[in-house]
Amino acid sequence: MRAQTTRRLEEEILLHVCIRRYSSTMKLGSFCSSLLLLLIIPKACQGENILVFPSEGSHWVNMDILIQALHAKGHNITIVRSSKSWYIKDNSHYNTIMVQMEKGLNQDQLKKMLDPIIENERGSPTLMRFFHMAFGMFHNFIEATTVFAELTKAILDDKELMQTLKDSKFDVMIGDACFGSGTILAKYLNLPLIYNVRWLLLEEAHLAIAPSPLSYIPVTGSHSTDKMTFAERVKNVFLYVATRIQSTLIIKQTYQKICDEYLEPGTDFYQLMQAADLWLMRVDFVFEFPRPTMPNVIYMGGFQCKPAKPLPQHLEDFLQSSGEHGVIIMSLGTLIGELPQDLADEIAAAFASLPQKVIWKYKGARPATLGNNTLLVDWIPQNDLLGHPKIKVFVAHGGTHGVQEAMYHGVPILGLPVFFDQHDNLLRLTERGAAKMLTLDVLDKDTFLKAIQEVLHEPSYRTNMQRLSRLHRDQPMHPLDLAIFWIEFVMRHKGAAHLRTESYKMPWYSYHSVDVMLFLLGVVLLVCFTVFILMRCLCIAICKRKVKRE
Repeated sequence: MRAQTTRRLEEEILLHVCIRRYSSTMKLGSFCSSLLLLLIIPKACQGENILVFPSEGSHWVNMDILIQALHAKGHNITIVRSSKSWYIKDNSHYNTIMVQMEKGLNQDQLKKMLDPIIENERGSPTLMRFFHMAFGMFHNFIEATTVFAELTKAILDDKELMQTLKDSKFDVMIGDACFGSGTILAKYLNLPLIYNVRWLLLEEAHLAIAPSPLSYIPVTGSHSTDKMTFAERVKNVFLYVATRIQSTLIIKQTYQKICDEYLEPGTDFYQLMQAADLWLMRVDFVFEFPRPTMPNVIYMGGFQCKPAKPLPQHLEDFLQSSGEHGVIIMSLGTLIGELPQDLADEIAAAFASLPQKVIWKYKGARPATLGNNTLLVDWIPQNDLLGHPKIKVFVAHGGTHGVQEAMYHGVPILGLPVFFDQHDNLLRLTERGAAKMLTLDVLDKDTFLKAIQEVLHEPSYRTNMQRLSRLHRDQPMHPLDLAIFWIEFVMRHKGAAHLRTESYKMPWYSYHSVDVMLFLLGVVLLVCFTVFILMRCLCIAICKRKVKRE
């Protein structure tokens, strides 16, 4: 309040000076300069310094939207990135600190990781296939985490860079909890920490910070809803334990070693990660199954969604040429630019037999069966296309970004999940009747054609998706504005410790009251044993009296 009063007083004084200068000199140029200075002052007063440590791929796409909104509010943004980054580029709305690295994640490496997963998904579902994919994913996460760990060490070892970061007087750090570099750097610089988050390494972020009963909270990868049978609950518990073991191993192999070397003795990385001030969660409860949550979790699902803008003329002409049949769009996200050739040919053949026009975001070789109704493009304005009235169906892989944009615009989905959370994301919409899912192991021309015709011609899919759209839009504040408010809240108050539970500091046996239950069990057993001894002594005394009388 004092700062606002001071700023208002400064503005009034400057305005008074401007008016006097104008009255005395009547020089328009001088007045305009003073007026321009007056307009600039509020932004200079309000702007804060924000340090951002992002991840690559679609995670950066989400983070960049947040950064642009913060820049528009007058804040100064500084990005820390690797010299090997292929997504994060220099830009006018943020400053860049580039850390020189010999190796890093790139698109070719990711393709090598993803190709075996796609081939594995196309095989028949067996226990061996499950374990093969699980261990393959584990190996991939170790490689990716190692790259981020080396980046973290390179930053901490650069004394000149660290001094620059300290001298910059940042007000907050925004990081991606999927990798732990931002977590460690925020602790080293003693900055309040905000996560733009949904994932922590191998698990969904809620599992680390909120009560998560496994009886109705499905673990990612279980392919279950919140209504599980006994067998599904057994599988859910097994996956939870396996995921926790894998996460613990990765943390100990990478981030815990960095904590031991650079931070205070006894710093536990997992507790450090849980101690973040704010978790900006990229889902909402129109999409997510209901579950317990915490006060410092802010839901901003669909924060990237907005009304559609006019399309480039060539796309608009293509859409209008579809007539009454409309248009289907297909995109498999940021990482999957192409498919195995035989699979692409099957999909293209199915599209060719439809009366609808098709826009397919695809970077692979041109399918041999491609029809005249299908337009192949390297990039699409996805949000603007989904908001066009000619769009009938969205064929998608099930990434969080795409399913939320489809939900915002009320476009039903035919899902082709490949890896990570995609199957579970699509399952949430399938359960609500707004999407149909087709796995790669059964995908061919006939199954794909039958599935897409069902979504096209069964009105319940569009009706249900439009109902979700109305629910999602019916909120007092746009999710992006909500996220910006809470980021500024943390900066104003130098953190949000009052919203953060201290349960993360408790050992597991205290958190689950195992020690209390053992104590109470011991008391009950002691009472029972005491009663038993007393009864035994009483019986012996009675028996002795009876023997003496006889």
